[in-house]
Order: sequence, then structure tokens, then C-alpha cells
Amino acid sequence: MKKRFARLMSMGLLLSLLVLLLAACANPEAKADEGNGSTAELSLSDIEAEAAKEGSVVSVGMPDSWANWKDTWSDITGKYSITHTDTDMSSAEEIAKFEAEKDKPTADIGDVGIAFGPVAVDTGVTQPYKTSYWDEIPDWAKDKDGHWVVGYQGSIAFLTNTKLVANPPKSWEDLKNGSYKIIVGDVTKAAQAQMAVLAAAIAFGGDESNIEPGLAFFEDLAKKGRLSNAEASLANIEKGEVEVTLLWDFNALNYKDQIDKDSFDVAIPKEGSVVSGYATIINKWAPHPNAAKLTREYILSDEGQINLAKGYARPIRESVKLPDDVAAKLLAQDEYANVKPVGDYKVWEETAKTIPQLWQERVLVHLN
Repeated sequence: MKKRFARLMSMGLLLSLLVLLLAACANPEAKADEGNGSTAELSLSDIEAEAAKEGSVVSVGMPDSWANWKDTWSDITGKYSITHTDTDMSSAEEIAKFEAEKDKPTADIGDVGIAFGPVAVDTGVTQPYKTSYWDEIPDWAKDKDGHWVVGYQGSIAFLTNTKLVANPPKSWEDLKNGSYKIIVGDVTKAAQAQMAVLAAAIAFGGDESNIEPGLAFFEDLAKKGRLSNAEASLANIEKGEVEVTLLWDFNALNYKDQIDKDSFDVAIPKEGSVVSGYATIINKWAPHPNAAKLTREYILSDEGQINLAKGYARPIRESVKLPDDVAAKLLAQDEYANVKPVGDYKVWEETAKTIPQLWQERVLVHLN
């Protein structure tokens, strides 16, 4: 009986193999349909070797001037002898480009706001790569399959002109009790400004599904004549007319150093704020897939994380030891004790759609 069962099993295995072979012959482009994603089984040294053969990496939304990408690209091109070009564009434009060019792709990798990571996956334009630093990335900052991975994070902060405000706010309560004007930015359009509303909501017990506490906070400020309609731009801040601006910490720290580091204070509100980040996405049809994966690997390396910190972006890997002069560019880690990530970006996406009208009805109606 056992021998007969064994013979039947052998015949079954042969038939299964035959079916698989026939399927492979019938579909010789199966691997190509995986979007050049056939390097998952390669070691890092193999990926480096293949990237050298590809000879180039083409990025979108990763210009030299943003988050000190300049140094990262210089390191990558020097270390691995591959060339690099970038075209700056928004997160939505990057995803649209990957999709539109799938039959004739030009771009390999992009950098998108974390909310656009799931959008890129749902659109079907990404391929996974987890990198050797995968276990050090917080769960909120990565797609479980490696389709997107946050490289650097940011939290909404207060940027205060200390020439205009003697006691810069350190908390939302301080902000509420002050007498100065506050700039949030264009909440009807700008993601940074909408995140400021979410940050206030989080501080007072809300979240991505309940922004009422944030709306109520700014509604109260508007009624008291404390909100300015001005744009939260470097030019406006530089004029010395803006007292307190709500910005991503990396923008606030950058602006402070650009204008006059001794005349500005940057603080993460004590009650809480939102932490978010920017994630790399690798084009499913990348012409240089190994170079793209090597780029993601380098971004998450100690050297890559230090480069980002030089550009005021807080590394996602907390184990990275920053040089003293680089660490001095950032806020102390304990300032981030009460920051929280968005729990569900699909929920936030739906909530964000309601914000422009709510802001108009609840806040803008009270502005002069």
C-alpha cells in the first residue's frame, strides 16, 4: 500500500512539474510582468554588481536642494560609479509618471509623502525591496511587503521670531494664551497646513478620524483675531512680519538657519504633535531596478541617514549616531516624546477631503 502511494505521489509530482513547465513556456514574459522585480533573491553585493552594470539611476522628486539629497547622490555616484539625474515633481505627479510611462519607463525611484505610499501601491506602480535595515524601521513607517519605506521623518513644530515674541510658545496651551499672530498656511490646499490641524487634534485627544479638537482650537484663535491669512513661506518669515508659523520641523530648522539662527526658536508642542515622513517608492517598471534598490539601501545606511540629518530631516533609524555638528542642527530627541503617527492613512485621506470646506465654514469666516 505504501509503495503504491509512493508511486502515485511520484506521478503526481511529475504531472505538477509538467504543468509548471508548460505554463512557463506559454508565458515567457512572466518575470517581466513582475516589473523587473526579480532581484529579491540577490544578495546586497549582487545588487551592487548589477547596479554597476545598469550604470545609472533616474529619480523623481529628489532634487539636490531638498533634505540634502545633494550629498547622497554625490556619495552614490562616487561609491558605485553610476550616473544620476532627477526631475523635481510632487508625490502625485511621480505616481502618475510611473503609470503613464509603464510601456516606456524612464524613472527608477521617487520620494513621496507617506500618505502617497499606499496610493502608489493601490495604483500598482511599485515593486518591493525591504533593505538590510528593515527591522529597524518602525511599523508605521513601512509597507509590510516593502513597496514603500520612510527614509526620514518630520513633526509639526512652532517657528517663533524671538525679536517679536519674548516668550516663544512651547505648547498648544502657550499658543492659545499668547497675543501674537499665528500663520498656519493654506489649510484648503497645503498638506503641511492640514497636518498642523491634525497635530492640534492629536494634542487634544483626536486622531485622523476625529479632527474636531484641532478645528475647534483654530476656530477659537480665529474668533480672537489671532490667525493670519499669510502664506507660510520663507520670504514672508524673512520679512520679519511673521510672529509664529506652524511648519514641519525640518522646514522650521532650515528657515531658522537660513535667516538668523539667533532670532528664531523651534519647538515641538509638549502636549503632542503628528509625526509623518517621506518614503521611497521604486518603479515597478524601473529601467535600472538594482540601482534603485541600491539607492534605497544607501538612504537607510548610517551615511545616508546622516546626509538627511544635515538637511534637517530626522533619520528614521534611531540607532544612527549623528556627528555632534549634525546633531546640533536637530532638536533634542526628548522633544518628540508625545508625537504620534497617523494610524490609518486611508482614513486620513478621507478626512483630509473634508477639511477645506470645514476650514472655510469654521475658521476662514472669522478672518478679516
